[in-house]
Order: sequence, then structure tokens, then C-alpha cells
Amino acid sequence: MLQNNPALKSKIEQLWNKFWSGGISNPLTAIEQITYLLFMKRLDELDLKRQADAEFTGEAYVSKFSGVWIPPSYRDKPVAEQKPFAIEKRTLRWSEFMRMHAEDMLDHVQSKVFPYLKDLNGSESNFTHHMKNAVFIIPKASLLVEAVKTIDEIFAVMEKDSRENGQAFQDIQGDVYEYLLSEIASAGKNGQFRTPRHIIKLIAELVQPQLGHMIADPACGTGGFLLGAHQYIVTHMALKSKQVSSKDLLPDEDGFTRTSVSAALNEKTKAILSNTLFGYDIDSTMVRLGLMNLMMHGIDEPKVDYKDTLSKSFVEESKYDVIMANPPFTGSIDKGDINEGLTLGTTKTELLFVENIYRLLRKGGTAGVIVPQGVLFGSGGAFVEARKILVDKCDLKAVITLPSGVFKPYAGVSTAILLFTKVYGQLDKVDEPATQHVWFYEMAGDGYSLDDKRTKLEGYGDLQDIAQKFHARDPERPQDPTQKFFSIPREKIVAENYDLSLSKYKEEVFTEIVYEAPSVILNRLIENEVGNVDAKDLKKIQGGIVRELLELREMLG
Repeated sequence: MLQNNPALKSKIEQLWNKFWSGGISNPLTAIEQITYLLFMKRLDELDLKRQADAEFTGEAYVSKFSGVWIPPSYRDKPVAEQKPFAIEKRTLRWSEFMRMHAEDMLDHVQSKVFPYLKDLNGSESNFTHHMKNAVFIIPKASLLVEAVKTIDEIFAVMEKDSRENGQAFQDIQGDVYEYLLSEIASAGKNGQFRTPRHIIKLIAELVQPQLGHMIADPACGTGGFLLGAHQYIVTHMALKSKQVSSKDLLPDEDGFTRTSVSAALNEKTKAILSNTLFGYDIDSTMVRLGLMNLMMHGIDEPKVDYKDTLSKSFVEESKYDVIMANPPFTGSIDKGDINEGLTLGTTKTELLFVENIYRLLRKGGTAGVIVPQGVLFGSGGAFVEARKILVDKCDLKAVITLPSGVFKPYAGVSTAILLFTKVYGQLDKVDEPATQHVWFYEMAGDGYSLDDKRTKLEGYGDLQDIAQKFHARDPERPQDPTQKFFSIPREKIVAENYDLSLSKYKEEVFTEIVYEAPSVILNRLIENEVGNVDAKDLKKIQGGIVRELLELREMLG
């Protein structure tokens, strides 16, 4: 995590300070402008890398910066009249415009580079549609020059860290995003924070998405879960193709084995993967950030869209094989706008998202979802009905409670991961409830300190133990509810009004401690003060701590 990379953290703080002093003090506005610049830089680097790879392998590759670009406003003119407005695409590269003088650079980026960025995937693309209202508002040439210089330095630090520590570049880039997005949280934007990367990796390890699965996040933010699914699939395909050896693939700082190597994917496979990742969010800025984040990771046409998946306008259902999500914990939706397919009779978004994720899954589809722990034990009717859906209509495989510090410094709420597979549809008659046993695990630590600093600790915390124990679980074995993990039969959960809180079923072990008699303790204290002294000599002591101890001993008889 970024907390363990002081050089990178310092550079990002420098960037923040430059934007602040340059007149852009709103954190969300600053993040969006910084992201545009990061995107421009990454786009150039990825294109140069793909060109080099294509030359090495002999494959054909058309650079995004080859040929000319006609701005959309001139495309309706005859071809001959378009020529004066044609822009050489090579001049739009980061590595080209960064060498310009300050005023020329600002004008060039504002009038040419940014419009090209917005039009990158063609006028009909999803990316262009969502970039339509995006504006480049860096007001001063000096700020742009300083920002470009600092971002170049940030990329140099990321590259160095990637080489020296073996951490994937995209993971380090994810750390940068995490740090940037923490500023949104401090500005009071509800729910706008990135799920820690190691928690995303854990959920991917538990859900195990596969190539061809339709994968979604109905509240995707900057796309962290979609990237987590993408990286999990790419890693396992690289191992399967033997392009990467499991012996060579060393565990990362959280104990997970991941690689960003995607050369094992041919064009058909890349298209399948790209076309099966779907994200939705109700914040247009988050949609733009998510789109650029995914594109910077090699997904050329991300399926990220501006939609409220709880509203009547979102009509999809029974579509996805895998859903990985950390939906908003707080807030409510207008009662009149709630999708008619949602039946819980509540406006609480944390409950509506649980039912909605169930609704969006295909039969046999699996979800890994983070919820506030109140969902596990709330006594209100909607809370109980939500848990009935999980236990009766789904195979609720696991409830993994997380310590409250996992989402610091953004929030201190206690959360849990729910893992469930949809068995019955909403209108199906439940002949036999789907869940027979629920596996519980109490995570004590995730490998990081649970304070606001979130410093990396030695080891992996419980992350790897959870993954190993979950896949090896066997409810038929004798269970020990005094341990940090155990299975509970459905009947017991139903008897407790579908309560899913681990504390309801965990048995605490109380060890009786036998203390020494007070007189023995007092004798030891006296001996420590004066040594081995005869009783008659002790009586001669007239004051001090020893006299007080002697008097206390006499009182005890």
C-alpha cells in the first residue's frame, strides 16, 4: 500500500499541493483533472509498449497516435475541406507535448489533446458518450507544466518500485488511486472510496471468476472489483498456458499470486474478457474515472455506465454469473423510484443492494458482497426478509466478519463479506431451502494496522487462512464454535430469526485463573524491598512502604 512507499506518497502530496495553490481546491475536481493527465501519460506509455511488443513478435499493431485526427466539429465537411483542420496524432502524445513551452503546452492540451482524448474510441463509443461533458479546467500554464513534471516523476517512482519490489505496476497505480480517492472521503462524498486492493483480491479468490462469466459490480466507483476479477482471470490463464510458472510467480505483500501479463490472451480471448465486465454507478465523475482506470489497465472498451441499479429505469435481471461489490452503506432512495422488482419494503440502500444483487444473478451465479454488520442482525422486518432471501433462496456459503479498521481512514464501520449462490428465482416456489450450512470466519486482522495509518504488518493477517479454510471447509466434520471459523446448520440459524452475526453462534471460552493468596503476594513484596530479614528485625521498621505492607499483612491475619 502507498503508506509503505514514502517517495510515491510525497510526490502525490506535491501534486495535490500544486493543484491547491493553483486554484483547484475541490478534491473531486482535482482528482478528475489529475486522472485526465494520468490517463494521457499511461495511454502514451501503453501505446509505445504495444508497438515495441508488436515489433518483437511480428504481430500487426496500429498505434493510437499514427495518422491524423479530424475534430468531430469538422467531420461533416467535404474531405478536401477537412485537411486544414487535420492534426498529426503523434503531436498528441504525452512524450511530445511535455517538451513544449508552457503557454503552447496549455493551448495544445486544451484545444487538441483533451478533445482527442474525449473522442478516443470513436463518436459512438461508451467512453466518448460519458466524456461528452468532461472539461479540462487547469487554468494556468504554470500549473500544467508543474503537474506534467510531477506526474512524470510519479511514473518513474512507480516503475522503479515495480522493478525493485516485484509488485505489478497496475497495483502500484491502484495505490495511487486509493490515495487520491481518500481526499474525496475527507471532502464528505458518501461512499466514494476505494475498497482496499487486498480485500478485493480476497473476494476474487473466494468467488473465483472464470473467462466467459458475465461479471458485474452494480456500484462500481472507479472499477476496483472489475479490475480484481480481470487480474484474477488473466493470472490463471497465464498459469494455464504455462506462460508464467507458478514457481516464478511469487506471492505479493498480501500473499496472493497475481500477474498482469496478458500476452497469453489472443484477440478473441481479450474480446471475451472485455465484453463480460460490467460496472454501473450513479456518479458521472466516478463513471469517467472508472472508464479511464479500466482503459489504463488494457481494457479498451470498458462496459461502465451511468445507471442507478436500484431504480425503476434499470430493468436487467438474472443476467450475471458473478457479482463482486461493496455497495454504499449509508443513505436511502426515494420510495417512488425503487425498482418494482425489489420487494423488501425499505428505502435503506444496504438492504436494497443485497436483494438487487440476488435479483441480478443468474441461477447458479455467485456473489461476494461487503455489507455493514447491521445487515447480519438487524431486527426490523426488511432486515429479516433480506436474510431469508440469502438463506432460503440462495446457498449462503460464508459470512466473514471484518474488523472495523479495514476501511480506515475513510470509515470505521464494522463490515462483513457475504458469499452466496443464487438457487431459486424470485417467483420460484422454495420446496427445500437452499442453504444447509453457513460457514463463519472471524477475521482478526488483514495484515495492516487497524488505525488510520493502516501500516503494513509482518505476514498476511488472516487473508490466506480465510481463502484456504473456505475452500477446504467441510460441514460434516465436527465443528468447534470456540474457534475463529466454524459451520452452523441452517436449522439453528432459522431458530435465531435468521440472525447471521457470528457472535450469536460463537462460544466464548473462559479460563479460570487461580491467583496466589494475598499474604503470599505481600511476603514477596516485603522480601523484594528488604531481603530475607528476621521477623523481629521487621518489627523495628517504623515507616515507609515496608511498614505499610507489614500493617496490611497484619490486617489480613
